[in-house]
Amino acid sequence: MNIGTKILIVDDEQEICEILKYNLMLEGYDTEIVYSAEEALKLDLSSYSLFILDIMMDNIDGFELARKLKTNPDTVYTPIIFCSALSGEDEHIMGLNLGADDYITKPFRTREVIARVKSVLRRSRVTKELSKRLQQTPSTPKPAAIPTETKVETPQLVQQSTSSYSYNELRIDENTKQCYINDEVVNLTKTEYEMLSFFMTHRNNIYSRKEIIEKIWDNANDVSNRTIDTNITRLRKKLGKYGSCITTRLGYGYGFQEQNIG
Repeated sequence: MNIGTKILIVDDEQEICEILKYNLMLEGYDTEIVYSAEEALKLDLSSYSLFILDIMMDNIDGFELARKLKTNPDTVYTPIIFCSALSGEDEHIMGLNLGADDYITKPFRTREVIARVKSVLRRSRVTKELSKRLQQTPSTPKPAAIPTETKVETPQLVQQSTSSYSYNELRIDENTKQCYINDEVVNLTKTEYEMLSFFMTHRNNIYSRKEIIEKIWDNANDVSNRTIDTNITRLRKKLGKYGSCITTRLGYGYGFQEQNIG
């Protein structure tokens, strides 16, 4: 049983909602339904573990609802799955850019939806557990002072603490799961952040798509090569000049390579 795991379905198609709710409740999930974004925004959204959103709804659509959820401190880290009849690549990319963890196209197979829900929730639980462990890790003692007459070369990639890594002005904080450039937050999705974290802590190495999937996703069967490529493209754009550090080796894969950044 999935005690304490609450799922909210937001969709204006009653039949779809009832099918999803019935099957999710069979799996032990506490599942609720609302038929509009307006109804959803009246609820205590901090109590849910997952949102399943339709896109084509009147007034506030699913994309706009996702934006509101991702700018709300109470729901910014709550995973989102879009479930929509919109099947174009642009819609998929927009949904992922908004921070969604998955995108399911209608009509769907119920077993596939259940499998994807379980996968997203597993990843969410792993992220929360890692965050808790990092927060409980004692701070690293300060190193002894270096004599002023000793010249020390500072490496470009620095582990600032047990949970912070930087490369020039680019920094990731494993406690807050945030990325910064010049101390300004770069809004990354969970997947984008985990990719960057993996690359920065394994710099100057190239990893195949299969290796990246195995490191970041719990269920490799749920992820395609195209998913990797799409996330890499988005990550490069968000990192600005540091996007060039995410390099491609044709026929091999991706990695984080140290470069001279102007």
